[in-house]
Amino acid sequence: MSCGLLGLCQYETYKLVRIQSVRLGSLKWTLNATILLFICIIMLWNRNYQEFDLVVSSVTTKVKGVAQTYLPGVGDVVWDGIDYSGPSQDKNSFFVVTNVIVTKNQKQGKCPEVPLKGRLCRSDKDCNKGAWDHQSHGIQTGSCVKFDVLRKTCEVSAWCPIETKTTPPRPALLAAAENFTVLIKNNIKFPAFNFIRRNILPQMNEAYLKSCRRGNDSLCPIFRLGDVVREAGEKFSQMAVEGGVIGILIKWDCNLDQLMHRCLPRYSFIRLDEKESNKTLYPGLNFRYAKYNTVNGEEERTLYKAFGIRFDVMVFGQAGKFSFIQLIIYIGSTLSYYALTTMFIDWLIGTSCYSSEVGQNYSEKKVDTVRDQEKCILCVAYVDENNLRLVKRSKKRSLQDIKPISVHPRKEDTGHLNAIFCLLQPGFGADRNTLPPLGHKADPNPKPGRPAWCKCGCCAPSSLPQEALCCRRSDGACITSSPLFEQLVLSRSLLEAVLWYRGPLSPLDQVQTAALRHCAYGQYISWRFGFPPADTHPAIPSCCVWRIRKEYPNPDGQYSGFRPVRTPSMQAYSDGEL
Repeated sequence: MSCGLLGLCQYETYKLVRIQSVRLGSLKWTLNATILLFICIIMLWNRNYQEFDLVVSSVTTKVKGVAQTYLPGVGDVVWDGIDYSGPSQDKNSFFVVTNVIVTKNQKQGKCPEVPLKGRLCRSDKDCNKGAWDHQSHGIQTGSCVKFDVLRKTCEVSAWCPIETKTTPPRPALLAAAENFTVLIKNNIKFPAFNFIRRNILPQMNEAYLKSCRRGNDSLCPIFRLGDVVREAGEKFSQMAVEGGVIGILIKWDCNLDQLMHRCLPRYSFIRLDEKESNKTLYPGLNFRYAKYNTVNGEEERTLYKAFGIRFDVMVFGQAGKFSFIQLIIYIGSTLSYYALTTMFIDWLIGTSCYSSEVGQNYSEKKVDTVRDQEKCILCVAYVDENNLRLVKRSKKRSLQDIKPISVHPRKEDTGHLNAIFCLLQPGFGADRNTLPPLGHKADPNPKPGRPAWCKCGCCAPSSLPQEALCCRRSDGACITSSPLFEQLVLSRSLLEAVLWYRGPLSPLDQVQTAALRHCAYGQYISWRFGFPPADTHPAIPSCCVWRIRKEYPNPDGQYSGFRPVRTPSMQAYSDGEL
C-alpha cells in the first residue's frame, strides 16, 4: 500500500536535447514568430476571444404600390395593396401578384370536362357517374357531351364554365409591380447580453425613410422589388410570368466590446426556387382564389389563378463580447501549433537537406531504444559459419534449435582487431612458442553427459534453454581448442592490458578475477561478433562460458548466468561488474 502511495507522489517530465546551432536557433524563432502571428490574426479575424450568442428576431413588412392593368373579359382594373398581396402568408414572408388568369361568371351547374389527356369519350359508357380524381374539376354525371366541334368529354357537375386556360399570359399583366416598394422592420435581441436593436436605426427619421434608396445607402430598410430581384441575379419581367420565391437575407454580425462596438444589418438576396421551367414539374408559384357575388338571386364567382413572387425574410447572425474564459481556451488550444516547429526541424535534421553527421548525432542523443527483455532478440555466431543469426529467446526450446528470424553478414571490428595486435606485441607477455597447437582440447576431461544440442563435445548441460548454445552448427572441433581463443580470450596479460587500456589509471595489481572473467566475455564478443546488428544481444556459447569460468573461477562457485549483453563501461570492467 505504501509503495502504491509513493508511486503517486512522483513527477515525470520529458527529456530535452539542446543543439547549439545558430542556423537551427534562428529557424526555430522564425517559425515560432510566424505561428504566433498566424494565431493572432486568426484570433482577431474570428474573434475567438469572445463569447457568442445567436440572434432572436421578429419581422414585419409593408408593401406599397398601385398598378393598373387590362384583364381580358374584365377591362381595366386598378390593383392596390389589398389586391396584389394575396392571402396571408407564412411568418416572415409576403406575396406580390404579378400575373393572373381570370375565369368570369362561374355558376354551379353541369358542363363538359376540360379535354385533358385521356379524358375524351365516345359514348355514355365511357363516363362513370359519380367518378372524380385529383385532376377533375367536378363530379361526372355519366353523360358524354360535346366539348367542341371535334371532341367530346364527360359531363361534370361543377362551377361552370370550367377554367380552360393553363399557361399564364406573356408578358406578365402586373409587370408594373417591379416598382413597388416594401418596408422591412426587423427587431432583434441577444438574450445572453440583454442587447436589443432594430434595422431602423435611431438616426433614421421620417424624412430619411421617405428619401432613402438602397442604391445610395446600404442600410436603407425600404426596398424596390425590382432591385431585390435584380440583386438576386434574376430579371423581374421574366420571373413575373410564372412567379417564384426570393430570399431576403438579413445578417447581424455584432461586436459588443466598447472599443470595437459595431452592430449593423447586412442585406443580401437569393432565389430559392428552381427557375428553369423545363426542369421542374410545377414551375413558378401560383394559387387560386375567387370573388363571389349574387346576380338575380343566383350566386356567381370570378376565379383568379394568381402567379406571383413570394419574398421570404430570413434573419440570422450572432453577437460577441469579450470573455476571459474563451481567451484562455483559445490560447490553450493553439499551443499545440508550436509542435509544428519541432516536427519540421526534426524532419529537416533527419533528411539529406541537413548535415548527415549532425542528424546521426542528434538521433543518438534524442532516442533511447529499450527492448522488452522477455522478447529480446539474441545474436548467435557459429565458428563454422561466417554469418550472424538473429533469434528470439525462448523459455521452452534450446537456443541451438531455434530457427533464426534473419541472417546478417558479420562486420569485422577492425578497431578492436588493431588494438589487440598492438597489445600482443612483445612486452605484454604473449609467448607465441608456448601456444597450444591447433586442435588441442582446452578441457581434456569434458563434462560427462554431453547434451543433445552440443556439437563440439565441450558444452555443459543447462536447465535454462537460453543458455543451451554450442559454438558450432555441425559436429567438429570446439572453438576453445583454437590457439587464438587462448591468446585473444584467456591470456591474462592481454586481459590486464585491455583493462589498463580502458582505465589507464587503474592499479593492475588490484584487478579481481571477476573483472578478468567479464573482460574475457567482452573479448570473445568483439572477436566473434564484430559489430552485431543494433538492438540485439550477443549470446556466448556454453563451451566458451565454462572454459572462461574455469580459467577465472568465482571462489564461491556461484555465477549470475545468462543476461542480455550490453556494452559495459570502463569503470564496470575495472570494478568486475557485468
